[in-house]
Amino acid sequence: MYTTPTQTFDLYSPEALRNPHPILAQMRQDSPLTKLNRMEMTSVPWLLTRYEDCVKLTKDERFTKDMMRRPGTTIDPDDMMMQAAASINRHMLTVDPPDHTRLRNLVHRAFTPRMIREMGGRIQQISDDLIDAMQGKSQIDLIHDYTVPLPITVIAELLGIPASDREKFREWTQVIIVDGTRGVNSDGMATAALEFIMYFHQLFDERRAAPQDDLISGLLQVEEAGDKLDSQELISMVFLLLAAGHETTVNLLANGTLDLLQHPDQLKLLRENPKLMESAVEEMLRFNGPVGATTMRWALEDVEMYGQVIPAGDMVLASLLGADRDPKVFANPDVFDITRSPNPHIAFGHGIHYCLGAPLARMEGVIAFNSLLTRLPNLSLAVEPEALEWNDTILLHSMKAMPVNI
Repeated sequence: MYTTPTQTFDLYSPEALRNPHPILAQMRQDSPLTKLNRMEMTSVPWLLTRYEDCVKLTKDERFTKDMMRRPGTTIDPDDMMMQAAASINRHMLTVDPPDHTRLRNLVHRAFTPRMIREMGGRIQQISDDLIDAMQGKSQIDLIHDYTVPLPITVIAELLGIPASDREKFREWTQVIIVDGTRGVNSDGMATAALEFIMYFHQLFDERRAAPQDDLISGLLQVEEAGDKLDSQELISMVFLLLAAGHETTVNLLANGTLDLLQHPDQLKLLRENPKLMESAVEEMLRFNGPVGATTMRWALEDVEMYGQVIPAGDMVLASLLGADRDPKVFANPDVFDITRSPNPHIAFGHGIHYCLGAPLARMEGVIAFNSLLTRLPNLSLAVEPEALEWNDTILLHSMKAMPVNI
């Protein structure tokens, strides 16, 4: 017996944003398909919270990732947010096959495993430089001073973005992702999207004239079976790589550090057994993952689930945080265990839309956490956990700041 859709579960209170797991557990048990109580990206979505349902959703052809296939969708030329969203959302996460297959194959030819592997030494150097800059301080904001600059420097260098411009991208992606998913500040989102597009059109022209050994040059040159990325696809793909390539890793590093500090037994075990780092990163991804829910899918037809009908055109999200603590899949799911094995979490998604940058994020995590634990042996929270402020969106699971003593 499931609760009726009239029951509300508020995932947007400060307490739920900080710790959504009790509510998600109740939803998993009593109401595994729930209509939420607030808009996300122009629609009030349905949320799935059970692991099996979340995995099935990624393969269910009754739903589309392509906004333009959504029943009843038209783009209002006067709707600045809709125009902005459409202009940067023609990438792998927002299309279905065969377009998805074509785009992923093209990008994979430029974003190669070899390119990622060769970044290991550079990631270590960036990490060391950031920790060097902390010397002489007793307290820092770990997010501002470490978890943001590390991944944004990595992905910006991979793409070939000049160091002097990197702060812009953090600002643009924050406005587009956080405000965009909440459906607020449409003028600000449109302005950020326009500035982003104009910047990259200029950079594309420079790389066409003088290619370099970077990912943007590779994307401009890549070709398969006579096919190339068109201008809008290029812009969208760079936005995806830049945003997904740093926002998720920022949250992995911050949330993972918080988990370790709140579980001193696991922190002690990891300091004593550094070889457990890869397993620890996987558990951080599962326990308090960087992404709260998948990006949007829309019902192509009326879909019945759990005695409810999702009308054609409605948005459906899969709760990655909910799925990754499903007791049907994970023993003692609310226990943070860095030795957990197996650990089939879906923090990077599942199916054909699985995160292309997962190997890079994992490598950044291993290196960044090793550096933190080795070089900052006295690391501790500078405030009570309840005082930490979390961003007001369920798509990302992220803090605004994290004061720590070093």
